[in-house]
Amino acid sequence: MNRKLRSDEMGRIGGDEFKKSDKFQLIVILDNIRSGNNIGSVFRTSDALRIEAIYLCGISAQPPQKDIQKTALGSTETVDWKYFESTIDAIEVAKNEGFDVYAVEQTQSSIMLDEFRPEKGAKIALVMGNEVRGVEQNAIDRCEGVLEIPQFGTKHSFNISVSTGIVLWDLFTKLTPFKN
Repeated sequence: MNRKLRSDEMGRIGGDEFKKSDKFQLIVILDNIRSGNNIGSVFRTSDALRIEAIYLCGISAQPPQKDIQKTALGSTETVDWKYFESTIDAIEVAKNEGFDVYAVEQTQSSIMLDEFRPEKGAKIALVMGNEVRGVEQNAIDRCEGVLEIPQFGTKHSFNISVSTGIVLWDLFTKLTPFKN
């Protein structure tokens, strides 16, 4: 039998222990995200992978906004976050903290995610774009590069929270910062 685990059997750490624990040296920069549900989903995924921080920019709502809280399920209390009026300011702060900044977008010279090979120990910040407009060009211009998720269907994009989950998991497996 393959019995489903109860929450108390999963060996998860508590909020205080999470705050003190080593983090995956990755920052998610949210460039003008309209949906609080998408933001909350990014918080929840970031908690699951122990991401360093989330930078909320521009029109992106901030906790404790109702839709964020609904999908974040408490992860706004564990994942560090900062608000910036400008995505450019957030990118500059990340660079000053030693992070290599990549936009996740479709451009003429983007690197396909499956071909991206970050160096072990790399500190990476990802700029994730608005649900309609994507990452603003002025933000792309300030990045070290652009990562693109390969797609093979008729649609040209994923939902922002899905894209973030795909890219975070891909980088997590490539950089393997820690094991359970």
